[in-house]
Amino acid sequence: MRAYLLGKAIKTLDINVEIIGFLFGNKLYSDLPAEFKVYHLPGSNFPGFAQEIRKIIPKIKGDIVYAIKPKVASFGVALLKKISSKKPIILDIDDWELSWHGGDEWRYQPTVKQLARDVLKPDGALKNPNHPLYVKWMENLRNYADAVTVHTKFLQQRFGGTLIPNGKDTSLFDPAKYEPEGSRIRYALSAYKILMFPGAPRPYKGLEDVLIALDQINQPDFRLVIVGGSPYDDYDQQLQQKWENWIIQLPNYPAEIMPDVVAAAHMIVVPQRDTLETRAQFPLKLTDGMSMAKPVLSTRVGDIPEILGESGYLVEPASPEQIAAQIKLIFDDLELANARGSNLRERCVEKYSVEAMAFQLKSVIFRI
Repeated sequence: MRAYLLGKAIKTLDINVEIIGFLFGNKLYSDLPAEFKVYHLPGSNFPGFAQEIRKIIPKIKGDIVYAIKPKVASFGVALLKKISSKKPIILDIDDWELSWHGGDEWRYQPTVKQLARDVLKPDGALKNPNHPLYVKWMENLRNYADAVTVHTKFLQQRFGGTLIPNGKDTSLFDPAKYEPEGSRIRYALSAYKILMFPGAPRPYKGLEDVLIALDQINQPDFRLVIVGGSPYDDYDQQLQQKWENWIIQLPNYPAEIMPDVVAAAHMIVVPQRDTLETRAQFPLKLTDGMSMAKPVLSTRVGDIPEILGESGYLVEPASPEQIAAQIKLIFDDLELANARGSNLRERCVEKYSVEAMAFQLKSVIFRI
């Protein structure tokens, strides 16, 4: 998604964009609009992956190489291309990859025996190009990029670079093009007051806090609508088993259908918990709601308070009681909540649109 959004923003500057890389066992671009030429090779473990890298480097034809994430399969390849061709590199860091492994506390300190196993065994840990050791090396090599762009202020403080938050296509996500009650009828939601989470459930995303809040409110026509399921595990099924009376789960939809789905919501909930991972993130669900002029309820984690400004509804992370109070506040005065949603739409167009991304990217690209 980050590659697609950056590409879309760059395209508005009349610059041609190709997306090129490796697929590690998933259909990475299958749900995205076919706007760009995409070339990919299969990802694999070392040593076979070295051969795939050798094949892909001649396919990189651009004047600038924009590496998405500090990983061997992206930034590592870009560095090799720079060595062979002198092509400049921009490195984009849209997440703190090491946060998934313990952050600054992570160390690779194997015994000699363990190191031999990790290197020599067919399934050895260091055969994996995404091993955190390689990520750490790539992060430490970031100064060899000609420019760095980052997704959040947390990442900017950590890695430097130019802040380029993910933009939303606000011409597609335009509430003037959709009628909420019609959308609710289409998705069989018209009998309910809809709290929507348009994304994949994970424990750190705090949906359990919303469901506990709904238990506390205990209003039978409230529903948490989860759009899409978890591609990672069965966590969404665990939520269903415990709180099936509050949950409606909709399937994944193509990007061009999502504005119609979001239009059905009375409010968007993004109840991030405070973890190493979430402090570095800019949840795209925020701009789903903002661009569609919906009231957005979220938590004071990372950049979220600044993203929403004065018009969001904010609570402390992992606080079901505060969430319950804000849900009641929103539905007690939905007219005021919708007015705040309209303010969020204006904020999204100004600061978090594809056009805003392009404005920031222009100076980075043309400086190089």
